[in-house]
Amino acid sequence: MKKRKIIAAYTVKGDWWHSLDDGRLQCDLCPRYCKLRDGQHGFCYIRQARNQQIVLTSYGRASGFCIDPIEKKPLNHFYPGSSVLSFGTAGCNLGCKFCQNWDISKAREDERLTSPALPEDIAREAKQHACRSIAFTYNDPIIFAEYAIDSAIAAHEEGINTVAVSSGYISHESRQDFFAHMDAVNVDLKAFTQEFYGKICLAQLEPVLDNLKWIKNETDVWLEITTLLIPGHNDSSDEIKKLSDWVLDNLGSEVPLHFSAFHPDFKMMDVPPTPLSTLQRARTIAKETGIHHVYTGNVNDKEGQSTYCYHCNNLLIERDWYELGKWNLDKDGCCKFCGTRLSGRFDTKPGTWGSKRRPVFIHSGTEKMGGPKPQNDIRPV
Repeated sequence: MKKRKIIAAYTVKGDWWHSLDDGRLQCDLCPRYCKLRDGQHGFCYIRQARNQQIVLTSYGRASGFCIDPIEKKPLNHFYPGSSVLSFGTAGCNLGCKFCQNWDISKAREDERLTSPALPEDIAREAKQHACRSIAFTYNDPIIFAEYAIDSAIAAHEEGINTVAVSSGYISHESRQDFFAHMDAVNVDLKAFTQEFYGKICLAQLEPVLDNLKWIKNETDVWLEITTLLIPGHNDSSDEIKKLSDWVLDNLGSEVPLHFSAFHPDFKMMDVPPTPLSTLQRARTIAKETGIHHVYTGNVNDKEGQSTYCYHCNNLLIERDWYELGKWNLDKDGCCKFCGTRLSGRFDTKPGTWGSKRRPVFIHSGTEKMGGPKPQNDIRPV
């Protein structure tokens, strides 16, 4: 793996930008196309105009590492039951008022990034813990794309899969470079109206829909979609039906769709939690539309979290939260009852990680990322 040049502490030159006639620099990584004068930060905060170039200021710094079940991403059709080493950085290119990870996504790098870790060290740690995959999550990996891509390359060299958990808010100029290194992605489709995206997320819906179509039709990346249903904002039967119709017409019936429960957080503390009945209603609407695999999330709903054969309706993968139960797939990923192939990526046997969540300490040493060498580099207790 070719190592990227560290030009300042935790800082590398960005890959997607160009100069404007007025002296500003335009970041071309996401649809915001931030236009910056020297010293200014982009909306995401961790990309900055500095010395006539756009730089990423969080390279090699993470907000922490944890081994999770793959179902927590959520990915139900990507090596079920396997473990995934998860990490993120700081910042975000959306401004969601309901953000469930706001302490990370709205943080400045110095506030949250306490774990120096080079890509090759992350990959080695994942291999040491027998993780099937590495996930770029907690905040959107699009904004730390150079770090995510280099970590993905290192992971693939160790035979480890890569997963992005993303809003899908990425530009045409950068999406090929980014997704060329990802094996799976769960895209958060926040809602199905521009009004919601504009007022609640400070973003645009259309680029997300365009990227969903591109991922499904132009790449080999395994795709699943999650929509967090927020009472009174994006949970009407009409909107859920329109969303389901669009998924069926543009992505097909085989892309798994997850409806997850909202809990009051960040700037939407006055909105009540999502009732289970709302998720079950959404699941029914999507299934009746013709989507084969629809799930409920962030709630205890064994039926809504399990996988069924769309042809004979028999149980294929039983789930109770993140614990797997009955497994009725053959070695080729087909239904044992009728032989219908289940869409996704599967091992011959289910994983056994279960619902465990294990924090992991990775510390490459600050001097490797251009930071000051600590006087006492002591592993915390």
